[in-house]
Amino acid sequence: MARPPAQLPDAGELRERVDAQGRLAVKVTPGAREESVTLTEGAVLVKVRAPADKGAANAAVLAVVARALGLAPSRVRLLRGATSREKLLAVEL
Repeated sequence: MARPPAQLPDAGELRERVDAQGRLAVKVTPGAREESVTLTEGAVLVKVRAPADKGAANAAVLAVVARALGLAPSRVRLLRGATSREKLLAVEL
C-alpha cells in the first residue's frame, strides 16, 4: 500500500510565519505515522516519519518544510535545535 502524501498547509500562510530575518520556529514529532505540517495558534508543528537517529529526522524536517513553502530543499537550513524537538530554521524566500 502506498504512503499517503504529506498534509501541507497553504504556502502563503506558512510564509507569513517566517520572521523578517528569514527564521521559522517549528516543533517536531519524529517517527510519526504520516508526514504533515500544521499551523496552530502559536506554533508550526511538523511531523515526519524518519526516526530521531543520526540526523534523519532533521533532514526530513528540512525537506517537508521546503516542500510546504514551495522551495528547493537547499533554501531551508537548520540554525538551532539539532537534538531538540524545537528547532529554528533559516528560510531563503
